[in-house]
Amino acid sequence: MPEGDSIWRAAHRLHEALAGQVITASDFRVPRFATLDLAGWTMAGVVPRGKHLLMRLTGPEDTGPGASRKPRALTIHSHLKMEGNWMIYPPGGRWTKPGHTARCVLRTSTADAVGFSLGILEVVPTADEDKIVGHLGPDLLGPDWDEEEALRRLKAEPDVTVGFALLDQRKLAGIGNIYRCDSCFLSGVHPALPVGQVPDLTKIVRDAKRLLGENLGPGRRTTLGPRALRPGYWVYGRERQPCRRCGATIRRGLLAGPDGTEERDIYFCPRCQPAPS
Repeated sequence: MPEGDSIWRAAHRLHEALAGQVITASDFRVPRFATLDLAGWTMAGVVPRGKHLLMRLTGPEDTGPGASRKPRALTIHSHLKMEGNWMIYPPGGRWTKPGHTARCVLRTSTADAVGFSLGILEVVPTADEDKIVGHLGPDLLGPDWDEEEALRRLKAEPDVTVGFALLDQRKLAGIGNIYRCDSCFLSGVHPALPVGQVPDLTKIVRDAKRLLGENLGPGRRTTLGPRALRPGYWVYGRERQPCRRCGATIRRGLLAGPDGTEERDIYFCPRCQPAPS
């Protein structure tokens, strides 16, 4: 799944292109919302919440029968999962992805926004947003970030491995595998170490937040130094390459969740991050 910085950038692009614009046509290519027509609605804004995108709209004035019972604010909720993304084109512009993968098309007088291969797509009253994202922990890139609450949620399950806990969006929202692996490396902690045995959990969380915040622009990296065309990471994706600190060979492994049913790749330096005994 995408990292929180990717969702932040996507929300920023969509907000710049659509905020304040009136929807001239909409096309939801999922059965549940296939007949929904948002023409005449105004895009109030687009905000990220962890790895979720919330596109908030306000409705046109309606004084007809039952108008007071109709929601005047709706939210298009999407989650990219592994393959999804939102693309912005000039009005009527040619799409750069196959049309059969489009799940949502929003047209305005200045731009077309197309959501391709979206893992989740739904429309809910804005007042009900909490029902879809209320379970998420504090957002590392959000304006309401609460470090104390995030740490409390992480420490509530001391036997869960820190590598798995950092990916649990119910504990803190926005960390993916890249920042999970590299923030553990920066603290010299093996991802398989239980949360309750991590010497300085606060440092890992703060490093993850710092790395996410440093990558809101183009060119992702977690290492020090100037940005390059290719991402520069401490350990993520660097299997069999030398550690940037000690020269040992970076390893890749699998880390299972508490119930043993989910396994995710981990990258680590066996010398800088010794495996728990």
